[in-house]
Amino acid sequence: MKKNLFIGVLLILISIVFISCGENKKKIILNFPETDLLSENIIPKPSKTIATNSAFGLDKNTVIYTSQTTEGFKEVGDFLSEKIKEITAFTIPVNETNSETVDRIIFINQSDSTDLQTKESYQLYITKDSIILNSKTAEGAFRGIQTLRQIIPTKSNDTITTHPMWLVPTGKIIDSPTFEYRGAMLDVARHFFSVKDVKKYIELLAYYKINALHLHLSDDQGWRIEIKSWPNLTVASGGTEVGGGKGGFYTQEDYKDIVSFAAKHHITIIPEIDMPGHTNAASVAYPFLNGNGKTPKTYTGTHVGFSTFDANKDTVYSFIDDVIKEIATISPGPYFHIGGDESHVTKKRDYVKFVSKVEKIVQKHGKQMIGWDEITQASLSTNSIAQHWSAEANAIRAAKNEMKIIMSPAKKAYLDMEYDSLSEYGLHWAAYIPVDSAYNWSPEKYIPELPQDNILGIEAPLWSETITNMAELEYLAFPRIIGYAELGWTADDNRDWDDYKKRLANQVPYLERMNVNFYKSKLIDWVSKPLDTEVKVE
Repeated sequence: MKKNLFIGVLLILISIVFISCGENKKKIILNFPETDLLSENIIPKPSKTIATNSAFGLDKNTVIYTSQTTEGFKEVGDFLSEKIKEITAFTIPVNETNSETVDRIIFINQSDSTDLQTKESYQLYITKDSIILNSKTAEGAFRGIQTLRQIIPTKSNDTITTHPMWLVPTGKIIDSPTFEYRGAMLDVARHFFSVKDVKKYIELLAYYKINALHLHLSDDQGWRIEIKSWPNLTVASGGTEVGGGKGGFYTQEDYKDIVSFAAKHHITIIPEIDMPGHTNAASVAYPFLNGNGKTPKTYTGTHVGFSTFDANKDTVYSFIDDVIKEIATISPGPYFHIGGDESHVTKKRDYVKFVSKVEKIVQKHGKQMIGWDEITQASLSTNSIAQHWSAEANAIRAAKNEMKIIMSPAKKAYLDMEYDSLSEYGLHWAAYIPVDSAYNWSPEKYIPELPQDNILGIEAPLWSETITNMAELEYLAFPRIIGYAELGWTADDNRDWDDYKKRLANQVPYLERMNVNFYKSKLIDWVSKPLDTEVKVE
């Protein structure tokens, strides 16, 4: 009852806007052709879609209005206006009341409706004259905007008007995510990727409602972020990488630029400093950190498990405190990832001691600790998070300790695994992961003993041993990351491979517009080019 009253009041307000913006203009009523919202190729698939088989005509006389009393809604409107301009070349005004000609309106509205289940939930109501997007938060509005972007045609598809018009199918979409955490990981330590590359990846991830990007900033082969209190980290180890390349690193200003760009796309950056293993690059810069009894030397190979910090030196923990403090200060998100995997030369008692002490340092600086699933060997706070990649027993132990788990099983979710034996890049130590195998599993059911309430979400890691540039990154990530986005957002009983692969095939126009070097799996009947559909209006 309250929802219907709200919609009625809102439509009255929209009518007033039409009158005030163009009271002397004769409004032309267009009878748009039938469209079908249910046939749109939306990824991730929404929770509920109802089609009403008409069209909203997006043209130069469309305006955007947003709630202005809640932080972030105006910025979401500006973002939508930018993206509409990329397709249509229209400059759609946002919250301007002096427009002389207004035919249709897009209203991005802050709502406290109880029907909006989470901060990312949204409702999209599309009629011939208006598009109303309801959400509790700007983050939810941003997710809804990605759905709207996907149903705006790539080319003008109207033939009745004297100016270009893009017909958006009418209906209602009610949508909420299954998991609050839907992430991707990028290893910039084995091979370095520039700020420009990371920003492009963020933009692509946001389109499919990914909300976290985990950056693997250190490893045996290189150190990738400036630490002002320990400058030799980047002097000695910022210019090395697998294969002997030039490497690179982010200044703190670079990193803040990435964080700011991600925030505009409602993506949280999660920094990772891997320890106590995978620490050769740090020990090359500062040998007192080293705990394996050998003199550290620059390493550009791909073997793992040979390095460790000394878990019994107070100076090591002072170093870690400084590093975490500097990175945490410029990372507004709630998480700090400490790695913790493959510490094969760290004695178990030292490993347990180390993880327990580092957890307290992370908490001291106001962050929740995330670590690869080996960290569950230590006695940890229920506030810390285990990232499952290898041992199911570790994930089960985390759940028994009332910890949350991020699902990243290497056999299903690792983006650096080859598609098949003919793949140009990648490895296959865990598995070959073709596009269908990447999609056809359930994070909720992968470990039967794991309660769903303990699953925070899903993350798809991309390790960079075999890739050196953005085109190679895209080859491994796309199209599989699109499927992982759906696994994280769409409920298990609403997912179907045969349905998904048709929607995936129709992502080509967007991927080509973004110059994405995606892997053209033979399992998918890819749409070769945008459809130039002409609609006859009677």
